[in-house]
Amino acid sequence: MATQFTIEIGHQPGTLARIGRLMGQAGVNIEAIQGLVIERKGLVQFVVDKPDLAEQALRDTGFTYRTRDVLLVDVMNEPGTLGDVALVMSEAGITVDAVYISMNGRLVMSVDDLDGAIQVAHGMAVL
Repeated sequence: MATQFTIEIGHQPGTLARIGRLMGQAGVNIEAIQGLVIERKGLVQFVVDKPDLAEQALRDTGFTYRTRDVLLVDVMNEPGTLGDVALVMSEAGITVDAVYISMNGRLVMSVDDLDGAIQVAHGMAVL
């Protein structure tokens, strides 16, 4: 389990650089990240190695953010693995809200039932 930070950003140059530099200056390593812009509204979600320091840095600089516990899953880098994990989660009634890959190849899953997802992942022996 890890803490995911979500920041809603505009669509202007430099915002991602500002977040990245802020984390670096705080001594925080970004371990997983995803970002996208839809209709000129941006969203960045990321997981870090030191959530307490990241939260302090974001708060000190006025960034508005949300945090959420997410599941980190060790998976094999083989065709169909994501489909297998997602199928088992769906069969357990778990909805995946967001999914992306960490820098070290772990699957980051934001789900509606974290405890259930942890049990499912343990049962698959993929945590």
